[in-house]
Amino acid sequence: MKIIIAGAGDMGTHLAKMLSGNGHEITVVDVDSKALAEIDNLVDVVTVEGDTTQFSVLRKSGVRKCDLFIAVRSVENDNILSAVVAKQMGAKKAIARVDSSEYLEPNSKEVFIDMGIDYIFYPEHIAAREVINLLGHTSTTEYVEFSGGKLSLVAFRLELTSPLLGESVIDPDTLDEDIDYRTVAIVRGSKTIIPKLGDHYEEGDMIYVITRHNATQRVVEQSGRGEVTIRNMMILGGSRIGVRIASELQNDVNVKLVDYNADKAFRLAEFLDKTLIINEDGRDTEAMIEEDIAGMDAFVAVTGRSETNILAAMLAKRMGVKKVIAEVENINYISLAESIGVDTIINKKLITASNIFRFTMATDVQTVKCLTGSQSEVMEFIVKPNSPATKGRVGDIGLPDDAIIGGVVRGDRVFIAVDDTQINAYDRVVVFSMPDSVMRVAEFFN
Repeated sequence: MKIIIAGAGDMGTHLAKMLSGNGHEITVVDVDSKALAEIDNLVDVVTVEGDTTQFSVLRKSGVRKCDLFIAVRSVENDNILSAVVAKQMGAKKAIARVDSSEYLEPNSKEVFIDMGIDYIFYPEHIAAREVINLLGHTSTTEYVEFSGGKLSLVAFRLELTSPLLGESVIDPDTLDEDIDYRTVAIVRGSKTIIPKLGDHYEEGDMIYVITRHNATQRVVEQSGRGEVTIRNMMILGGSRIGVRIASELQNDVNVKLVDYNADKAFRLAEFLDKTLIINEDGRDTEAMIEEDIAGMDAFVAVTGRSETNILAAMLAKRMGVKKVIAEVENINYISLAESIGVDTIINKKLITASNIFRFTMATDVQTVKCLTGSQSEVMEFIVKPNSPATKGRVGDIGLPDDAIIGGVVRGDRVFIAVDDTQINAYDRVVVFSMPDSVMRVAEFFN
């Protein structure tokens, strides 16, 4: 697939790195020659210097033969104009990043479709929804629903009190049974393990489990941690993500929002009428203690600065806050944040990649989620007739070793996949895979 990425900033660079490893022909276009030089040193891509709102630059980048045009420049209007022009000049699909939730309303989406833009996305809105979803599942570090909630992926770290410690990951006696859940991956240290016979659970393991909807609660109880009822929460950072979270939760939860900028705090106080706005520096330990951080059920750090968020999250954990979520945009800091006990990491780049990745696949993909804790993907495919996946049992079809089928939805019936499971055409199949095998996995369902 020929893909053009308009914008060589953080988002564009991450997308280029992710997509270039899957056999695509990537061209990155930006007005900043220095940014292009940096991305050229990191990834095998073609770079074009210029403004993607100009016809001549789009022609030079090869837009007429483009399969997918992705506009992720820093200015919203440039993205919209670039995507519209690219589509009119021959791009098969055009998608654009926006910075306003107004554009996500149904009537607005129809306008963009009429203009030729196939998909618009607002990373901060997606990140806020993910945080709100995780606050409803406080024992998990990641939570993804498939097929309208019939199957779920839950991830959690095994505590010392977990009943799973020392147990076999795969029980041979259950391989032929109609089971309710299955562990599809374990992250131990920096290594991701696809479970095999003989593997055992260890303290500190991050485990990823595919589960039926009715078994989710039983699964998360195995972590050794209980669910937390959130009545009081503190948000650090009056960013778009922080404001979105506060506006959606302030009617149900006592919310405190902390921001160091006095002018912004004053504006937020007028907009968030049921949220207590506090003008303080979240890195000031004494100030945070005075604002009763220890009395919070949940703490969310979304300042836009990874270092500040990690430090504040450390303080919250030390003060006994049960659920701590931090935005960490620097990919290199994610493992550090996890190692010091931050419950959940969110990253706009990975969230956005999840939304874009499905546009690059020939198979019918309903959901793609790039997982923060394991640098892997979980996907929901709709199986096409006569595809390789339908030619035998799950254990015999030859799926790559670093991929595993977790569950199958067939109409109203839900199966947790085992070796004897037979996949039929039009089934919805949830698959966990490491990045290098994603494209090979997709071929099994196409």
